[in-house]
Formats: sequence, C-alpha cells, structure tokens
Amino acid sequence: MRKPIGVIDSGVGGLTVVSEMIRQLPKEEIIYIGDTARCPYGPRSEEEVREFTWEMIHYLLSENIKLLVIGCNTATAVVLEEAKEKLSIPVIGVIHPGAIAALKTTNNKEVGVIGTEGTISSGAYYRELTTINDKVKVVSLACPTLVPLVESGEYEGVEAKSIIQEALSPILDYNIDSLILGCTHYPLIAPLIQEVAGSKVAVICSGDETAREVSTLLYYENLLYTGEKPPSHVFYTTGSKEMFTTVAENWLGRNDFTVRETDLKLSVALRKKI
Repeated sequence: MRKPIGVIDSGVGGLTVVSEMIRQLPKEEIIYIGDTARCPYGPRSEEEVREFTWEMIHYLLSENIKLLVIGCNTATAVVLEEAKEKLSIPVIGVIHPGAIAALKTTNNKEVGVIGTEGTISSGAYYRELTTINDKVKVVSLACPTLVPLVESGEYEGVEAKSIIQEALSPILDYNIDSLILGCTHYPLIAPLIQEVAGSKVAVICSGDETAREVSTLLYYENLLYTGEKPPSHVFYTTGSKEMFTTVAENWLGRNDFTVRETDLKLSVALRKKI
C-alpha cells in the first residue's frame, strides 16, 4: 500500500529509528516531524508533552499515514496507550522494542537505562522490563544534559565526551552489563557512550528492534508496499531547516529527502478549518 509511515519525535533523535526503517524497509515512504523548536520534552510536564505530541499526530494524520511510530521515549511513555486507543491505524512506541533488545542481550540480568527526566520518572522502562522478566534488576538514570548536546550538533570530540562521562558516572558504579539508550537522541552519541561505559557493557539502541516491529506489523496488517515506485521521504522540523538537514545528512548518510520547516500550532489550526 503506497501510503507513508509517520514518525514523530521531539527533535532529531527519531532519525535513528528512521535510519533503521530505511535500511530494513527500503520501499516504504516516511514522513517525519521533529519538534526541534520545543525540544527537549524530558523536563516538560505530562500535559505539555501530551499537547505537543497530539499536534504532531494530527499533522501526520492529515498526510494519510498508514502507521505511526512515536520515536520519542518521553512521548511514548505519556501518549502511546492513549494513541493506540484513539487511532484507527497501528501505533508503535520505542520503549517495548528497547526492552526486548536489552533482555536478549543481558547475561547477568542487570540492565541500565538512561533517558530524559520525563522518561525515567515515568518508570516506563522499569515496568516494561520487569513485566517481561521479573528477575531483571533495573538501574535508571536521567541524563538531562545529553539531548541539548545532540541538538546542538556539537556531539563529537573531547568536550562532548566529558559531558557524557559526567552524565553517566552514577550508573557506571553498578554491575550492569547492558545499557538501554532510553532516548532516540542518544544513538547519535552511541560511540562516545560506549567508550565511557566500557567494553563489558552492551549499549542498546531501540532503532533496530523498532524497525523490525514496524516491518512485522506492516506484513501482518497487509500494509507493505510491494510496487516499484521509489520512496519520497519528507522531514518536517519546527526549528532550523539548515541544522536539521545537516544532522539528517550526517546520520543517514544520504540526502535523498526533502526537509521543510513547519509551525505545528498554526498548521494544525489551519487544517482543522479546511
């Protein structure tokens, strides 16, 4: 079925999921919204996160998407179940796939989770992990400095590593052997996180497992595109088009997509009037 997959995120982080989706589902079109102007969502109230997330969802619904991926962990924790209830299309979050990947990887059943304040305080990863395996020990840590680091685009080099070292220091005192990057921004700094965490800790990104879940669901719902027309990807940002384009090109290793700026509040209001 030639309808796009919709992906939403608080900023550029969801591109880590998009990258895996493009690799695993090369025929599928993707429409992405990164709310970079209001990023990060982690320190915001649940009410704000819910409001902003639904603005993105309504925007993508008007684009006739066939499946929605909530690529932001904070938004997943707050809105996923609500969106599944209210929408007539399949909805996937990133928390369940990340938990599954970690449980497949851990040997000593001690799993670390790093994320935004909102994601960690929600307890979503703890609930997901312990629901699947009640023997697992979960150590969680909010790392509020990491999303601004990624969004700035200055996430390489000595200074970036120093920020990551300081942020991760408390969790590395535990005997974890797996570390879930509980924010889709974090895979952009995964190499430095791995350096800081050390070789004995497996760094878990949810993108690969999320893309597999998308593929399975599309097949199950008979929504896979099987034609020959090449995909046309469109990425919307509420912030700087230039900065978003630079990060997207660097992370995806390609430039066959269109980037557009949008004002979500205005766009949603206008579309409701039409």
